[in-house]
Amino acid sequence: MITGLLATPEYVRASIADVPGDQSKTVAKKLERQAVLYDGSKRFTFILTEQAVRWPLIPPAALAIQMDRLASLTRLSNVRIGVIPIGPAVMPGPLNVFTVYDDRIATVEASTGVMVFRDYRDVSAYLGEFAKFEQHALFGEQARERLNEWSAVFTRQRE
Repeated sequence: MITGLLATPEYVRASIADVPGDQSKTVAKKLERQAVLYDGSKRFTFILTEQAVRWPLIPPAALAIQMDRLASLTRLSNVRIGVIPIGPAVMPGPLNVFTVYDDRIATVEASTGVMVFRDYRDVSAYLGEFAKFEQHALFGEQARERLNEWSAVFTRQRE
């Protein structure tokens, strides 16, 4: 799935649809957190697989808008978004969503919760895994072109 920092409101709502209770506050908080992307003192690199970007969590028109958002965020000077298209094998494939914040902390999301790793060996392992995926990802103009192609497919589906 697409991380909340990059998600449109409709995508965020759909991603937490199964969570019991009032979701409006959760959606608002997730969207509020996106302001960090515009803090030029911070740097971000996201890598998304084609499968994650194109997963039909929301209707085709909304998914096209989500892809357009991703493409537009690639233009921020402090944000790098890479996409790994389906193609040559990237082995091993990612088993879980993980986030490396720096060389001191990494988190791994599982269906039962989030695990936090602070041990240097664990964080280094995730940095190494990230570097391998980064080698297969398209960034910048190539990422925008691919995202625009995928968006066009979903835009046509709504017509």
